[in-house]
Amino acid sequence: MAGAIGYPPSESHAQGMLDVGDGQRVYWEVSGNPKGKPAVLLHGGPGSGSYPGQRRWFDPTAYRIVQFDQRGCGRSTPSVSDPKTDLSTNTTHHLIADMERLRQHLAIDRWLVCGASWGVTLGLTYAERHPERVTEAVFLSVTMTRPIDVHWLYHEAGRFFPAEWARFRAGVPQAERDGDLVAAYNQLLNDQPDVTLRESAAKTWCDWEDAVVSLEEGWKPNARYADPAFRMTFARLCAHYFSHAAWLDTSELLSNANRLAGIPGVLVHGRFDIGGPPDVPWLLAEAWPSAALHLVRTGHVGGDEMLRPVIAATDRFKG
Repeated sequence: MAGAIGYPPSESHAQGMLDVGDGQRVYWEVSGNPKGKPAVLLHGGPGSGSYPGQRRWFDPTAYRIVQFDQRGCGRSTPSVSDPKTDLSTNTTHHLIADMERLRQHLAIDRWLVCGASWGVTLGLTYAERHPERVTEAVFLSVTMTRPIDVHWLYHEAGRFFPAEWARFRAGVPQAERDGDLVAAYNQLLNDQPDVTLRESAAKTWCDWEDAVVSLEEGWKPNARYADPAFRMTFARLCAHYFSHAAWLDTSELLSNANRLAGIPGVLVHGRFDIGGPPDVPWLLAEAWPSAALHLVRTGHVGGDEMLRPVIAATDRFKG
């Protein structure tokens, strides 16, 4: 997330690897005040991994800031960058269970939940299933990962970038180019035995991800996409999760928003987010009366204009 504002950078004071079963070990770390108000930060992707800059959204003197790398990415093991790593136990349901194990491991009763992009879908699902564990929620670049949202990002958004989308479409076998491109990429990235074809698919996927945010102010190519291991991890997990619509019922997050009643929420979304139109957070705010919606004049990545209401919210919630 770009942006010059925020609290000064801080170092973690505790970290570890949590065995969550299924042969999976999840990396976690805690920064800020060890006795502060707990907050868990959920990274995007899926597959991006946590990063220190996200801590700057929280006052480190007031918050106990928890971060973790979701299954298979970042420092969690086994890494999805290895083609042999099986994804059958890497689903939204598994990630929700991991969050509960981590909360219990850290002896936290309730925490503020904060997420960006894919992290919003994960955070919403967690909050609706465990509302008694959530004090407040702060979500930016709101996603719900419904089939229509996935189709928009990987098909309809191509109308803004016709040349780049044509290259994305050409990255799958010709017989599949008029069908579901996400399903086709999932097949290439997770079932294709030819490593060279897998690597090409991962690069083409990441090129499209970069193109969708390329109109934003100050955009530069994402340096992480230059790393073949990161590309493979990110593309495999995105295609895996999105081809299954995150294993959520089509209207689940909206239908269950009533479970969030009484939980204060702040939703911040770019009005010019090409990959995620602003009707997504608007629908969520309509279904969640205790959430305040801020539509700001940015895109998906945002910047200072997006971070100002985020930091104002965490300042307000720190008590």
